[in-house]
Amino acid sequence: MKSDRLLSILLLLQTRGLVPATELAERFEVSVRTIYRDIEALSASGVPVYAERGRHGGIALLPGFRTDVTGLTADEARALFVLAAEGAHAALGLDAALGSALRKVMAALPEPHRPAAELTSRRILVDPVRWMSGPQPAVDVAELHDAVFADRRLRLSYRHSGTSDPRTYTVDPYGLVVKAGVWYLVADRDGVPRLFRADRVRRATLTDEPVVRRPGAELADLWDALRKQVEERPGRVRLRVRVHRSRLDLFVRLHGGALTGEPRPEKGGECRDRVPGEESGEWLRAELAVDSVEWARALLSFGPNVEVLSPPEAREILLRHAAAVVELYGEAGAP
Repeated sequence: MKSDRLLSILLLLQTRGLVPATELAERFEVSVRTIYRDIEALSASGVPVYAERGRHGGIALLPGFRTDVTGLTADEARALFVLAAEGAHAALGLDAALGSALRKVMAALPEPHRPAAELTSRRILVDPVRWMSGPQPAVDVAELHDAVFADRRLRLSYRHSGTSDPRTYTVDPYGLVVKAGVWYLVADRDGVPRLFRADRVRRATLTDEPVVRRPGAELADLWDALRKQVEERPGRVRLRVRVHRSRLDLFVRLHGGALTGEPRPEKGGECRDRVPGEESGEWLRAELAVDSVEWARALLSFGPNVEVLSPPEAREILLRHAAAVVELYGEAGAP
């Protein structure tokens, strides 16, 4: 609606200052001509807004003008109170500030919206940590948080996955991202965007050099590209497995990210010898794309409910590790 757009433009100008008309048009998905008509409407309603022409021009409010109008709808007010518990705010040391901000927002809400917002905060809770992910190591995110706002290059002592000795890099930080309870630093290393897990940073030191960011590069765009690289990276090894239906839900929950497709019931000709009394259709076939055959060891926890069918090297790895477990407990003797 036009009234919502006018209010959004007003609040944006109040926050940003001078904003190009083309940016406003793109943000609100209208033409530049429509934006100028909206500016005229704001001006006619008494808002001191003006346009600066030229290469570095745009739309702005007169200096010192502020409005206390929130303009929040009922749904917008409720959305503000659906917040993550003990997640990003706690890691950044902003829990107290968050609580104070929400109290101020509640006081500023129109009276009819307050009961719904308060009820939402009591009925909806978001916990960003995944099930069975294990305890997360303590991470000094506050240090990285200060670094990304300092606009200076950052020297990292960083331990890569699978290595014990950290390496040192000088990076140009763009910002921090928290995904499923795990913090990442997004930064350029030698002009190329990289992801650095915060829990693998051994030391972070600000340098005296100003940060060098590529023109037009924004944190959200970089994260989207890096995320896709991780999620769409093809596995070098394909594991073909059969999963017992009783453990299918747990199997998908733990390893769904590696699945190349939906698990399918075995056909009649594919069925292997069944346990006496076991009904047909109890097994499903699935394929996993993983980095190496050694990854197959992760399936040992399923015992006889998951069987690796191929490649043969993966079966040999599982056989060797299973034999080692049998030997270990066999040597211990029966209780």
